Amino acid sequence: MSSTYRGRIAPTPTGYLHLGHARTFWIAMERAREAGGRLLYRDEDLDPQRCKAEYTNSAIEDLRWFGCDWHEGPDVGGSHGPYKQSERHDRFLNAWKLLKQAGFIYPCDKSRKDVARAGLAPHPEDETAEQIFPENWRPPIGTGKAAATPGETNWRFRVPDYLKIEFDDVRLGPCAFTCCHDFGDFLVWRKDGVPAYELAVVVDDAAMGITEVVRGEDLLISTARQLLIYKALGLQPPEFYHTPLLCDVSGQRLAKRHRSLSLRELRESGQSPEALRQSDDWWSGLED
Repeated sequence: MSSTYRGRIAPTPTGYLHLGHARTFWIAMERAREAGGRLLYRDEDLDPQRCKAEYTNSAIEDLRWFGCDWHEGPDVGGSHGPYKQSERHDRFLNAWKLLKQAGFIYPCDKSRKDVARAGLAPHPEDETAEQIFPENWRPPIGTGKAAATPGETNWRFRVPDYLKIEFDDVRLGPCAFTCCHDFGDFLVWRKDGVPAYELAVVVDDAAMGITEVVRGEDLLISTARQLLIYKALGLQPPEFYHTPLLCDVSGQRLAKRHRSLSLRELRESGQSPEALRQSDDWWSGLED
């Protein structure tokens, strides 16, 4: 790695940050420091129904309290940031147009519930397995190509039939997922006019020159999807470093619903950021 390194932390303001977020963002900061590079802060506030200004403000405050800092984004002077995805809609729309014109995506009136009812999980014994969009629901190639706007419908990326997506994760090593087996056609645009996560992060990471994405292992399969979008848009993908997930004593992954383990609650209960950062359990499973 060199001084050209550019990383990012990208919270979604739909609730208070918890220790799992803190660990991931701390690792992102440390990797940027070790590389002598720069770290960006991006507020992924695309969902107008769930994203709240109070959570945006609390995330910045709580991460500062925890000891995180960044070079571009909130509270940083100069011409960079703060980066807010909600203000970058034109970039996402342009990417939608490019994908649509090239025939990579198509309009789809099927909801998440429709796909779930189809019952095509890749591993039925795993209740958390992703439901795969049925191949026989795909419209003919070229459907939607004449659309001038996304309209009030979902748009999906047509994945190549049974193509194996392989990549080297910086921490985990070789990884591979197979289209139509591990995941199927996925959303890139929602019917409420909001670009989906997979499309938005690709467009933003490429535009911001991100060289390494640090995020949790729960998003590992998203890397396979996003590599397809990078290729379709003719963009150079970054490196990926997926951190181990932080779990509670029962082995359950921490999430925003675990209010007692949010940075805000821990801070108000008198916990110190130094103690939280030095906890052996907090760093459990971390590899060099």
